Amino acid sequence: MSASALESEAAASASPPASDSQTFRRAFQDLRDGFAQRELWLHLGWQDIKQRYRRSVIGPFWITIATGVQAAAMGLLYSALLDIPIDEFLPYVTVGLIVWNLISASILEGSDVFVANEGLIKQLPSALSVHVYRLVWRQLLFFAHNLLIYVVMVFAFGVWRHLTWPDLSAIPALGLIVLNALWVSIVFGIFSTRYRDISPILGSLTLLLFVLTPIMWTTESLKSQGGQAADRVKLAELNPLYHYLEIIRAPMIGKPQEAYHWYIVLAITVVGWAFALFALRKYRARVPYWV
Repeated sequence: MSASALESEAAASASPPASDSQTFRRAFQDLRDGFAQRELWLHLGWQDIKQRYRRSVIGPFWITIATGVQAAAMGLLYSALLDIPIDEFLPYVTVGLIVWNLISASILEGSDVFVANEGLIKQLPSALSVHVYRLVWRQLLFFAHNLLIYVVMVFAFGVWRHLTWPDLSAIPALGLIVLNALWVSIVFGIFSTRYRDISPILGSLTLLLFVLTPIMWTTESLKSQGGQAADRVKLAELNPLYHYLEIIRAPMIGKPQEAYHWYIVLAITVVGWAFALFALRKYRARVPYWV
């Protein structure tokens, strides 16, 4: 057999090189590369806020005013309906609303994160996670603006007298919510890019969860009624967003909290990131074709 024939046979029998485009290594690399480009997404996130309130006199502080008015209206109304002292209920509602805005925006805007950045994805060579980091950073800036309401409330209603050193657990709780906002944006963002019906479904579901989550009402008020009303607290605990809210709201208003809220949130975080890594591994390369 000639040398050329041997070479042809060897080439035919040789298996093609395996592609690593759908590996967990590439998924982790996308997350690392995206974080390494933090100068880009930090700038873009800040520019998003400036652009939204362009030519406005007080700029992004309209976020604070809108949230403060909403919290005051809901707090005054439901305090009277539920017969709860205003100095106790208004801080509860205010912090709940501030944290809810961060959680809901991560779900709603996260589902459109890649569709909204179609131009950048197709023209700018960057990691896919850059757009997720940009979204979460922007929501953190909104959250920081809303914290001004919390500072005023702490002193106006004497909440500071109930705060202790263990209440600093609100800081790691916020970090945990940020971790969840990242995986939520990745999972919903990827699948909503492929199936555009997911985004409006999430909009309706988030509105429903807002009503079912203890923001305008308290689980303590249900327990105090006894009977079937007290049993409904167990239904509230089936809502995962209740646990996310509780790990950060309770320490911010100086209330005791149960450890099981943390266990549930940590478990969901692990499962959620497993889904996010799978989605990045499997579909990361297809997103530019889907947008």
